[in-house]
Amino acid sequence: MAQPKTKNESSEPVVDPSALEQARRDKLKRWREEYDLQPYGQRVDGLESLTVARARFDEEAESLWTSRQEESGPDDSPEDPRQRARVAGRCIQHRAMGKLVFLVLRDDTGDLQVSLSKQSLDAGEFKLASKLDYGDIVVAEGPVGKTKRGEICIWADSFQLHSKSLAPPPEKYHGLTDIETRYRQRYVDMYMNPEVMQVFRLRSEILHQIRNFMNDRGFLEVETPMMQSLPGGAAARPFSTHHNALDIDLFMRIAPELYLKRLLVGGMPRVYEINRNFRNEGIDRQHNPEFTMMEMYQAFSDIDGMFELQESLFKVLAQCATNGQGHVIKWDDLEIDYGKPFDRVRYGDLFKQGTGLDMTDRDGVRAAAIEAGVENAGSIDHWLLVNMLFEEKGESAIDPSRPTFVTHFPSAISPLSRPDPEEPDLALRGELFIAGMELSNSYTELNDPDVQLAKFTEQLAGEDDESSTFKSLDEDFINALRVGMPPAGGMGLGIDRLVMLMTGCTSIRDVILFPLLKPEGGDSDENA
Repeated sequence: MAQPKTKNESSEPVVDPSALEQARRDKLKRWREEYDLQPYGQRVDGLESLTVARARFDEEAESLWTSRQEESGPDDSPEDPRQRARVAGRCIQHRAMGKLVFLVLRDDTGDLQVSLSKQSLDAGEFKLASKLDYGDIVVAEGPVGKTKRGEICIWADSFQLHSKSLAPPPEKYHGLTDIETRYRQRYVDMYMNPEVMQVFRLRSEILHQIRNFMNDRGFLEVETPMMQSLPGGAAARPFSTHHNALDIDLFMRIAPELYLKRLLVGGMPRVYEINRNFRNEGIDRQHNPEFTMMEMYQAFSDIDGMFELQESLFKVLAQCATNGQGHVIKWDDLEIDYGKPFDRVRYGDLFKQGTGLDMTDRDGVRAAAIEAGVENAGSIDHWLLVNMLFEEKGESAIDPSRPTFVTHFPSAISPLSRPDPEEPDLALRGELFIAGMELSNSYTELNDPDVQLAKFTEQLAGEDDESSTFKSLDEDFINALRVGMPPAGGMGLGIDRLVMLMTGCTSIRDVILFPLLKPEGGDSDENA
């Protein structure tokens, strides 16, 4: 995203925004009185996008029209062979030159010039067009032709105002560049910065492609509760609320996992959910408390099936993001190829590469954690220390330009994963890392109810009072496993980070339409 201007960077005079708004209100009042104007429009049929309208230009028709004009007399009205278009857009440029007015309109597909001649419009329409303000929304109709300078435009013979903009737009020459303002006023950001609109159009297309991909593989899209009596499926601090009618405390969903697995028990063999989750934790360039993810479960699959699914999905999405031009996408200073097989590396190997220690070396791990300044490192469980050190030093050993599955996490920190039968201390779990970000978690799912109960109980026993307050034993889920869940593979994929990679955005806020912000007047988060 563009960087904000410093306060002293512009030499433009500062104008009171309230004075500019009052000037627009005064103009609107005059228009209402002089033209009986209804400035907030009504239904309009037959509109097409500016891109479609531009494509209506026909060079042969333009040449024929020019010839007919040259051959006709002053009282003749030659037939116009050019295609007509009716468009709506927001005025982003305006130039009045006597008997001609030139506008540039913008919609979600791009920009297009509208040219207006005094002789082609009635007096009221032309005067309205000549006094238009930046930001006004208008409808124009006429033949698609060219100006003398060769610019494709609509030569409007019909013109109406459909929404008067009272708030002045950002500075004419610098645009909307302040990052905080862009996030708070996304509605202005989107029309001032067309690349922002393109990011969210691509986000929508990515979600469409994901659904097509999953549906084509026989998965059923489902919906599970967003308010839950017990937070589960992930280790995260939840948001809490209270249901007045039932007089019960509830938690906003931190993950849909336990409900989706219940559906496997019930007989749905392949399910997925693209869902909103809420975690009452930090905010930075990769984290927003409210975020979108996809979780999916496939009966009689395993972690390798989940890896194959992701590699295939990323190839499809890379083709989508590049308009079919290949699988290589630039992100920051990286070029990432999603067409090649993803790397696989074991958790323990990365840990040793980053720390110089074997992760089973309890004394060495604790000493390294103490040296690294980990709080309460002398008393924290060994495997929690291992993971803290891994996140700090092991993850940095992954090549950020190569999509990489990190496999064989410690079982002790993977309570919902099946242990590797050949190495029971390790879990059949893998995380996908790309560009230094964790994109997904994949598992061969644990479906033994007794082992699952033991893992839940062990996890709760190892927590302090504060942490255990936000973790709970879901006895109904254990009961569902006792009914019988088929062996399965499962995967959770972060949609926001995925969109970051596919669009080249380096902050999660750039791919969320309305990211969480402090109320105006509060300190901004410089890391976000």
